[in-house]
Order: sequence, then C-alpha cells, then structure tokens
Amino acid sequence: MLKAFTLRNYKNFKDEITIDFENIRDYSFQTNCISDGIIRKMLICGRNATGKTHLGKALLDIKDVLCGTFECPYDPFLLNTDSDEKTAFFEYRFQFGDTELCYEYLKEYRGLNYEKLEINGISIFECDFEKGKYDFDHLNDIHAETANTEYYLEYVKSCDDIPGSRFAFLKWTLDHMALDENSVLLKLTDYVNGMSRITADYREFSLLSNTVEEQNFYQLLEKNHNLQHFEDFLNVMGIECKLKLKRMLSRQRNLYFVYDRMIPFLENASSGILMLTELYYRILSNDENVSFLYLDGIDSFFHYETTEKMLLVLKETYPKCQIILTSHNTHLLSNKFMRPDCLFILSGKGILTSFCNSTQRELKEEHNLEKMYISGEFEMYE
Repeated sequence: MLKAFTLRNYKNFKDEITIDFENIRDYSFQTNCISDGIIRKMLICGRNATGKTHLGKALLDIKDVLCGTFECPYDPFLLNTDSDEKTAFFEYRFQFGDTELCYEYLKEYRGLNYEKLEINGISIFECDFEKGKYDFDHLNDIHAETANTEYYLEYVKSCDDIPGSRFAFLKWTLDHMALDENSVLLKLTDYVNGMSRITADYREFSLLSNTVEEQNFYQLLEKNHNLQHFEDFLNVMGIECKLKLKRMLSRQRNLYFVYDRMIPFLENASSGILMLTELYYRILSNDENVSFLYLDGIDSFFHYETTEKMLLVLKETYPKCQIILTSHNTHLLSNKFMRPDCLFILSGKGILTSFCNSTQRELKEEHNLEKMYISGEFEMYE
C-alpha cells in the first residue's frame, strides 16, 4: 500500500507537497476509512485551480514510468513555471508486509534525470542520468544481480536525445528479470498496475473515445453474470433500468436500455450514467487488483444521494483499496461519510492540510464539518 507521496516543482506545485497516509488520529467513528494504520479513503476539497487534477496526474505518474501505460504521457510543460529548478521530484513510499520500499525520481521533458530505489532503508540502485553516474552494487538484495546493466546503459545512451525516452532502470529490471514470486518488486508491480485515475473530463472517458475499450467492456459484461451485476449497480445508484447486450451482424456487441423498445446505451445515457459506467468499467477491468483510485471531481455529475451511495459501495466492496475523491460538494464534508483526518483542504499555494489540523478545536463526531467549512472555520488553509 502507499504510505506517502511527495511531489515538488510539478505544475501548480512549486514547493514540496506530501500526502502522508499514516498521519491519522484515534477517532472511534468511520473506522472503515483506515486500515492497518493507513488512510484508505480520503476526500480532498479546494477552490478551482488549486491543482486537484494535477495532483492526481502526479500520483499516477509512476504507472507510466513503470508500466508504460501513458496514464500521464509525455508533457513538455510538466514543470512549475515560476521555478528555476529543471526537474520535477516524485517520491513514493510503499509498505508491503514487513518491507518498506521507497522509489524516487527526477523528471523533465526528456524523461528521467535521476532514479533511486531503497528497500528497508538500503539503497538498491541509484542512477544519475544527467551526470552519468550509476550505482548497481546492491542488486543482489533483490536477486537481480544477473541484470545486464551494460546493455541497459548502452540503450539509455542511444535514446538520450529523444524527448521522453529515458527508460527507468526499475522498469528494465521488471521487464527483463525472472523475479521470485514473493519478490517485493512483483508486489509493487501489482499495486502500480492496479492504480487508476478517473476524471470528470469527457475527453478522458475511455468508453466514449475508444471503440476497442467499448468492445472490451461489453466482453467483460458477457462473463460471470457481470451484465446483471452492472444493472444491479446502476439500480443501487438510483438509476432504475433494464439492460441487454446483443451481438450484431458485424460480430461486435452493443448494449441497450430495455423499455418498450431497445435503446442504445452509450448514445442515450446521461452524463451521470456515463460517469458511473466509466467507474464501473475501470474497476471491473482490473477487479482482482484494484489498489488505488483517484476519482477527480466525478461527483459533479451526480445527485448528492448518488455520491453517498457510491462512497458506501466502494467502502464495502473494496475495503483495502486506497481511494481519493476530489470534490466541490460540501455535503460530503461530514463525519457521516468520512472523518476529520481523512478530509483535506488543498490550498491555492499547494498546501494540503487535514481538517483536524486546520482548527484549534478538537473535532468530534457530532461536529457539523460542512457548516464549519462554509462559515470560514478553515479559511486560512484554502
């Protein structure tokens, strides 16, 4: 699981910002927001243009670095425009059983400038691509001593002038080494593969923009009673409907609402239904390894009761999954859904502060956090 994430000189965030998932209090309510001493369910609120979307992209940057999924593709404008620093800093701290893994890197338009992996405080490798200095002395600690580092360095040199091409050594190791099934690096890979960001931006709806993704979704619905499960999910969300999946003459599938006649689903679904569908598809397509979800303002499409139901379903269905929801909906600022150490304010200065650290009061379950927020109790942290 992710213990902490630190970012600097990226987009809105000139100064260092850290999400510390271990910074919790001893509240006796909404305990399902916490597991193993780590925040599993978090809500971030903040004014417009404070960087909530960019924070989500930064969190998912590791997925592009290690898995090449282009969650956060090549971006020549990733650096903060007011900074003189030439790179953005990313640090991820994970806990897998008794093992702590820290992976950090510096990134600029050509890709990585620097990369380091530590396991339980021991430096496994360190690559300074800019200075041409490399330390691979502890690869045996991860049983990767047979990695062909010379071939890797030749490859790095050959791609050095191509923007965005610097290839992480950790990805090289994962792609080219036969690791033990209990390797912490495989646990890291599973976690990172299970990370996903879902945004309210229609341009990033995979089902609307990609016919292949649409057909993949329909294939998933054909398996294991998933179509009925999806229909039940929409009904629980307050959307009463019947669904049917049909195979066309072209051998492609299509999904329909069933009324007196069948109506094509995606072409006629509301924005709220489309967002719920996107959420369901992202989770269903990776159901066995849903590790981290960054839900960026998706509740802007929902009635507040739908948002409440969505949170409850996610809590019950994926108790171990780390979920961050960003929202402008003050109704969610409530001990009914979250708790003060899991509710955060992101300020225009790029500072992230929990509600419990934003006031001199000792916040209790009976406090009306929404009313306190609207009345300006936490204003100095916005």
